Amino acid sequence: MGGTLAAGMLLGGLAQAETMLRTVGNFSGNKLHVEEVERPFFSELDARDDLAVVYNPMDAIGVEAADALRLIRSGAFDVMSVQIGMASRDEPFFEGIDLAGVASGLDAQREAVDAVRETFDARLQERFNAKLMTLWPFGPQMMFCNGDIDDVADLEGKKVRVFTPSMSRLVEGLGATPVTLQFSEVYLALQRGVADCGVTAPSAGNNGKWPEVTDTFVPLPLAYSVQGHFMNLDTWNSFSEAQQQALTEAFARLEDQMWELAYDVNDDAIACNTGQDSCSGHEAYDMDLVEIDPDSRQLVETITSEAVLPVWAETCSRQYDACVEDWNATVGEAAGLTIQ
Repeated sequence: MGGTLAAGMLLGGLAQAETMLRTVGNFSGNKLHVEEVERPFFSELDARDDLAVVYNPMDAIGVEAADALRLIRSGAFDVMSVQIGMASRDEPFFEGIDLAGVASGLDAQREAVDAVRETFDARLQERFNAKLMTLWPFGPQMMFCNGDIDDVADLEGKKVRVFTPSMSRLVEGLGATPVTLQFSEVYLALQRGVADCGVTAPSAGNNGKWPEVTDTFVPLPLAYSVQGHFMNLDTWNSFSEAQQQALTEAFARLEDQMWELAYDVNDDAIACNTGQDSCSGHEAYDMDLVEIDPDSRQLVETITSEAVLPVWAETCSRQYDACVEDWNATVGEAAGLTIQ
């Protein structure tokens, strides 16, 4: 991507005034995303004559994921990698892009993302003075646990790390107690028993070394952890039309790389987490693998219909009158669901 991106973003040899982009990336523990994709991407932006980019992972500078929308709106940073579910306390409509239990797989999640993108961007600009640059998922959000677990019924009474409101409701429906923590806090929480289980993508958990402090892997997808890169709208509007076009194309390539990771790395991570011979691209561990039966998947769908969607719709509608209408016409249509 390197040379092509840098060359593709030259603007006809015209001299441009240099703009500083103060950029907050994802959690440093997500090494594949940060070190192999984000950091190289922003280094190439920094190589442009018209940009100077200062890039730091959010935990390296003490940024809380839940504060991202407020920070991008205020102009504290120019570009931020946003964990949308964690930041959705300030805009419940945004969580609708990745409600726990809704998407049946990555393809379905991508359909939902593409369907809601334009509406999402309009709401983001209106409420938070920010421009949508990317939307992508980490991948299926599964559980790394401690203790004897043979099926989802054994989750009852467990303390489970979650990071979105709808995930909390789904976990409660499974009989467990949700504990909200950001990624950088989970390893110690699992090690010290503050949480019995942690939810994240198989690859992210492997890179974060969660199998060091857990012994059972539960491959039941609860959500897909949709992320985004947002740019402060004042910063965006300061660029010329040609610069905006170049940046749009560049961030589209970044988004494609993140989707490729979601599709490509998580099956191998599951194999590595659970000590399978096919493990090749992640650190190998020997966690026990729980078999998920069709009844468990049906239980998730039931909890989603009865507890996740109605509560989210009520919360969102209090702040945004068109919430349910817009969701039904975008995410809901892609997922084959309707909220009444």
